Amino acid sequence: MTSVKGPRRQGTGTTGAGSGGAGSATLPGSQTLARGLTALQSVSATPGGLTVQQVADQIGVHRTIAYRLLATLAQFNLVARNEDGRYRPASGLATLGAAFDNNLRQLCLPRLRALADELGTTVSLLIAEGDQQVAVAVIVPTHVSYQLSFHEGSRYSLDRGAAGIALLASMPPKPGERDLVTLTRERGWVITHGEIEPNTYGLAVAVHRLPPSPPTCINLISHRQDVVERGRDAALTAAEDLSKLLN
Repeated sequence: MTSVKGPRRQGTGTTGAGSGGAGSATLPGSQTLARGLTALQSVSATPGGLTVQQVADQIGVHRTIAYRLLATLAQFNLVARNEDGRYRPASGLATLGAAFDNNLRQLCLPRLRALADELGTTVSLLIAEGDQQVAVAVIVPTHVSYQLSFHEGSRYSLDRGAAGIALLASMPPKPGERDLVTLTRERGWVITHGEIEPNTYGLAVAVHRLPPSPPTCINLISHRQDVVERGRDAALTAAEDLSKLLN
């Protein structure tokens, strides 16, 4: 889930925005569509851009097929070929991103950024999607040189970690749920340790939203227990602010 930020370094988890891989094409449905979406994920996860051959290698197809997929994506302004021959994310992605949950990410970013800088720790916004928790925004504080982070788009099981517990607590009670979920539903916050990343503390607070919006929460992560405990009241206030903004 996490990466240490000294100077900034990307996370190494395999469940991030670029996950899926060529194996996605083996699922029921259109193989061409699956390959095209996998190519789009690969390009989107690489700010420096990818050549046609690099995309072909990543999705496991011939260079000619990769070129056709990229040309189609470029036609819809989802990728663009630059003068160096590399394909990079293009403006069409902004339109798609804004369409997600009524531009949820962009609406929440200013408040999340303020919280990250106030507490000096990484702050993220996650939603529940099926049996998974998905990070839709990850903000690292601007004035801290050493910090934890993980990729936006990362997915984890809903039954793990502070964020997953907070999201489950936003849902109606279920038979056999963890006692921690019940407790979180009662008190409105949860702290866990080492459930997703060893030696990492997480604090999560639900952002209450009206149906049919998905369960949503704010999450803080740190190697230090005192940091997340100190951030509880500020996170609760931020969650209230976002609830008013989104409802």
